[in-house]
Amino acid sequence: MEVCYQLPVLPLDRPVPKHVLSRRGAISFSSSSSLFGAPDPRQLSQRRGAISYDSSDQTALYIRMLGDVRVRSQVGFEPERGSSHPYLCIDFRTLHTRLGCGSASASSAPERRVHRLLSFQRYLHSSRLLRGIPQQIPLHLLDGDYTGQARCMLEKVGTWNFDIFLFDRLTNGNSLITLTFHLLNQYGLVELFQLDMVKLWRFLVMVQEDYHSDNPYHNAVHAADVTQAMYCYLREPMLAKSLTSCDILLGILAAATHDLDHPGVNQPFLIKTDHYLTTLYRNTSVLENHHWKSAVGLLRETGLFSHLPAEDRMNMERELGSLILATDISRQNDYLSRFRLHLDQDNLCLSNASHRHFILQMALKCADICNPCRPWELSKQWSEKVTEEFFQQGDIEKKHKLEVSPLCDREANTVGNIQMGFMTYVAEPLFAEWARFSDTRLSQTMLGHMGLNKASWGGLQQEQTSVSEEAEPSTAGTNTLNSAAAIARRDSNTATGGTSSIEIPQGSRES
Repeated sequence: MEVCYQLPVLPLDRPVPKHVLSRRGAISFSSSSSLFGAPDPRQLSQRRGAISYDSSDQTALYIRMLGDVRVRSQVGFEPERGSSHPYLCIDFRTLHTRLGCGSASASSAPERRVHRLLSFQRYLHSSRLLRGIPQQIPLHLLDGDYTGQARCMLEKVGTWNFDIFLFDRLTNGNSLITLTFHLLNQYGLVELFQLDMVKLWRFLVMVQEDYHSDNPYHNAVHAADVTQAMYCYLREPMLAKSLTSCDILLGILAAATHDLDHPGVNQPFLIKTDHYLTTLYRNTSVLENHHWKSAVGLLRETGLFSHLPAEDRMNMERELGSLILATDISRQNDYLSRFRLHLDQDNLCLSNASHRHFILQMALKCADICNPCRPWELSKQWSEKVTEEFFQQGDIEKKHKLEVSPLCDREANTVGNIQMGFMTYVAEPLFAEWARFSDTRLSQTMLGHMGLNKASWGGLQQEQTSVSEEAEPSTAGTNTLNSAAAIARRDSNTATGGTSSIEIPQGSRES
């Protein structure tokens, strides 16, 4: 027997208790008048079901019940615009209308175009939904001890040894949302730019959702790590005394969205599989253009800047794109040469808007590839994750009989030799120039960590070489040389990690 539940509607002048909005699952409500007035919130947690709060409409609270239950929206209520909640991934009204479950009211409801969702991640969610594949996202409930520890960590968010992996666990996988929201509040940007809190929260949730959680490296945790590093750079004396509030807002948003909707493979892979994005962006900064346009799409969909004058909105979108496009490592030498020239001529003037913007670009570039500069315990984890993405891409290329990209063959490369080459040819030159610009304790700390990490990888390589010499004397020691040569001639997008999704992206083909 199926039961239809009406969606309760909250009047705008009636606040929703915090204990309701903070719940993530295992809650249901009766239809009595005390729906939101239970004297003891603990009584609610003993019931079956779940709730979600749609930030696009402040008048409704959606209830998902466990069991064979269909949810029917009220007459005249606009269908929910997408899965905008990180914990509840299935919109039952979408199932109701899309899959033709049951009643006359369902058949009369307007059909929702699932393929309207533009990102890889949302398309994957919708295709899984229509194929009946359940979402593998746990609905953990965190107690006050976990959230309290997360708040304590945020008090030290400006320290370079900030453990983003621990913070992600303490926030139940919501490190990007929590960290970005905290930084915007800490700088007073929400109040200064009169940002609507509901729109801002919805924007951050959608940003986190559009990162692919199944990417070993290019996921929301990486975006949170880059955002935290960017915050550390924004606090450096040279920048802190010169940057405007608009510069800071753009810097934080660019860091949070710089790899938005990354497919887990690099640009050469997209080109040789004839992916539609390569045609759209004419094989030029394909991924970076996609990250930028995806971020702009979310800004417009949520209306985060809709209250600003049109000219200001366009300028902010354009400058956001300029920052994100600077992370294209294939243009590393261009930016580095320009940076070095400014430093040699000592003509950087941070009262000049264009010079400030250029320094923001360099700061974001440093934040994007700062993993070798982190303490060994953190740097090693990132190195293993990015290398696994390389190898997953190589596995897909082998499976589809494509030429294996440099550094993506797990049989010819190791984590150590890839990281040593990356530090030598990419990271060290960039951070050496950054230290010339901002000769502070942080810059020296980063260079010190990178030197120690390089030595650690070298030691591990020697151990592996010794073992391989005992087993195969004739082939020992060749991997490091081959990897260094590959790094020197590689397409730069490989350095930041294109690797694999489980399925080959649209447009791919076997050779």
